[in-house]
Amino acid sequence: MAKKKMVYFCKECGYESGKWMGQCPSCKVWDSFVEEPVVKTSSSTSNAIINEPQILNSIETSQDMRISSGIGELDRVLGGGIVPGSLVLVGGDPGIGKSTLLLQMCRELSNVNRKVLYISGEESQKQIKIRADRLGEFTGELLLLCETNVQLIEDSVHKYKPEIVIIDSIQTIFSDGSSSAPGSVSQVRESTSALMKLAKGHGVTIFIIGHVTKEGVVAGPRVLEHMVDTVLYFEGDNYASYRILRAVKNRYGSTNEIGVFEMQNKGLIEVANPSEYMLKGKPEGEPGSIVVPSMEGTRPILVEVQALVCRTNFNMPRRTAAGTDYNRVNLLMAVLEKRLGIQLSDCDSYVNVAGGMKINEPALDLAILMAIYSSHKNKAIDDNTIVFGEVGLTGEVRAVNMAEQRIKEAEKMGFKRCIIPIGNLSMLSKESTVKSKNMELIGVKNIRELIQKYM
Repeated sequence: MAKKKMVYFCKECGYESGKWMGQCPSCKVWDSFVEEPVVKTSSSTSNAIINEPQILNSIETSQDMRISSGIGELDRVLGGGIVPGSLVLVGGDPGIGKSTLLLQMCRELSNVNRKVLYISGEESQKQIKIRADRLGEFTGELLLLCETNVQLIEDSVHKYKPEIVIIDSIQTIFSDGSSSAPGSVSQVRESTSALMKLAKGHGVTIFIIGHVTKEGVVAGPRVLEHMVDTVLYFEGDNYASYRILRAVKNRYGSTNEIGVFEMQNKGLIEVANPSEYMLKGKPEGEPGSIVVPSMEGTRPILVEVQALVCRTNFNMPRRTAAGTDYNRVNLLMAVLEKRLGIQLSDCDSYVNVAGGMKINEPALDLAILMAIYSSHKNKAIDDNTIVFGEVGLTGEVRAVNMAEQRIKEAEKMGFKRCIIPIGNLSMLSKESTVKSKNMELIGVKNIRELIQKYM
């Protein structure tokens, strides 16, 4: 019997090698090669259709080519709606709500007479029906199929001609052309390649659900994320009811937009006003608490930054940062010590972005610095005040982008005073875009001026 030829694939980037190597020469990751049998594919160009190139300006597009999913937050993350013929990968932790979100999308699409095919390799049709009954009434005709063979999936798509196809999940799908187990590098790559040809060739939009590893990335080869058009990650804390949908790759829209959902008994509910949701339970008149407007794409979200500074009983003080960059917090504390002469080397310091949000933008610097100072001096900051701005190593306060949107969101939530960089204030004065009697705008040049005048 002839011996099967084996090759080695890199799990991260899909690099192929005839022998095992400790480090991938392509992505430089160690211990990432796995052994897979060679897949023999027959290619014939005798009957192939030759496509003629077209002039770019002669290709017609329309603004209404996108399909609304019926879920506003999902449309926002996708860039305005579903693009026909696109391949979308949705990843997230187990139980985070990936299948629930896509099943709710199927309900909205089928209720407006869109033809949707839901293919599951993990659940039976009765199990999907139980979950669907919990989410609400399905008035449209949603097609359910339990299948794991990618060739049979292609036949079903050709037969029923749906507009939207859901694959739950890619790790359960296999191709007859590969003898390896489902979920392996070669199987995931072959199955995704077949689905991509199906989507592009027939104009069918395919949503793929992908499992994630303990590191938080989609399981399987890294090439999977390169093959698809859009990669969405569903994030959330197991102890919090909200969920955040974030795009890390999008060929048809921005990767900075996020969608906010709340998990309830009847599924995921859109959070129309994330700022109000994030500020629930904010303490009043307490030192070490301040609100900052953060930008997620084009959406401003108000979040609360908390700091707790107390004397330590040990030689090495403890530093903790939750929801923001730990090294950035240490840098800002060093700026406070150097520029204002505050002794923090004998204090434990804890910084937290309330609500479980993770924010790393520079506009958070001024809020972190003021929260630490407020907690250290035990002086409460006015509850009607918000701040934003980047802080440099010399203590200067630098301008940030989208100041107008941040201020308008704060005004909408009832805040009366906004401390901003002097550079942003001068630009707003020239453009005369923000004129309100309800909001007092204060520009500061450096942290020394800020502390002396307004703390």
